[in-house]
Amino acid sequence: MLITKFHVRKDERALLLRKGDFVSVLGAGEYRYFDPLKQLTIETFSLAQPLFEHKLADYLWQAEPALVAREFTAIALGATELALRFENGVLVEVLAPNTRRLYWKSYIDIAFEKIDIATDFVVASALVPKVVALILRGGIKLAGNDGVFVALVPEHSTGVLYIDGKLQGLLPSGLHYFWRYLRDVTVETVDLRLQALEVAGQEILTRDKVSLRVNLTAGYRYSDVQTAFAKQAKPLEFLYKELQFGLRAAVGTRTLDELLENKSTIDELVAAHVKRRLSGPGLEVESVGVKDIILPGEMKAILAKVVEAEKAAQANVIRRREETAATRSLLNTAKVMEDNPVALRLKELETLEKVTEKIDKISVFGGLEGVLKDLVKIRP
Repeated sequence: MLITKFHVRKDERALLLRKGDFVSVLGAGEYRYFDPLKQLTIETFSLAQPLFEHKLADYLWQAEPALVAREFTAIALGATELALRFENGVLVEVLAPNTRRLYWKSYIDIAFEKIDIATDFVVASALVPKVVALILRGGIKLAGNDGVFVALVPEHSTGVLYIDGKLQGLLPSGLHYFWRYLRDVTVETVDLRLQALEVAGQEILTRDKVSLRVNLTAGYRYSDVQTAFAKQAKPLEFLYKELQFGLRAAVGTRTLDELLENKSTIDELVAAHVKRRLSGPGLEVESVGVKDIILPGEMKAILAKVVEAEKAAQANVIRRREETAATRSLLNTAKVMEDNPVALRLKELETLEKVTEKIDKISVFGGLEGVLKDLVKIRP
């Protein structure tokens, strides 16, 4: 056979090659070539996948510009450009900077929208429904969507935006979208509400060398987020350290008895220290309080004995005071009865009443008069 036949379908394109070398592009149709040595071959490409990825792509860019213009839709992006690729009006891909590609011209209409990101890294609001909706709402898979950085800032919070490690500004609550090409984009979320910071398990020696474990809680909020992050890389770590320093200064310069007698002293000293150190960094400490002062085991036993002894001494004092008061009352009563026979008789009757309360049965001899006069008698 001296003739070689090729068939290219309507939804295909083909490269005609002679001994592997490019000859031409074939559209749909039947082709016959005089090929006695059988040197001709073709490579077919489905137009359903319009991207032309082939080792000859760069050659065609350089050597066959007219052919490229006729057969392909070409896109070449600069170092600070990206592009949105549309197929039949539908966004299907985000192309990164420095991209160069060829797409077959066919029944699929290929179009591009170029975006210069040299200085502007925010996704334009008009593009959000096109680009971001596909990323967030679980719709069609969008190629190149990793080039979009999505930041969610919750309500009652603000976002601290960094570009290539530099503080750029603050973001309000809501969703924000940035192009991450050519730059590193990060957002740190900061809660603007009153929050609690725990400084727990601090082992500190008092002035009289007693080891204590102290737990402290501070209530704080950001008064100026941008100032706080401009002056301190990590404002919360700075606040934690200052609370530690203030607590150690307050505990280490006082004895155990002084601390146990008035724990609010620690709160006042730590609050004063933090207020002095935080003047201007954008953080406000609204409250400082000691939650616990934990003593070592042996010190607990010693203090328990001290408290027990103190309470026993107090009980002894109270008992003796009551005994003295009772004796003084009896003495006053005796003096009254000594000078007043009627009072003496009333006391006798009171005693008689108490005696008879404890007796179940009484046999009376001499009549009721004998009971009243002779059963109980207080001798002067």
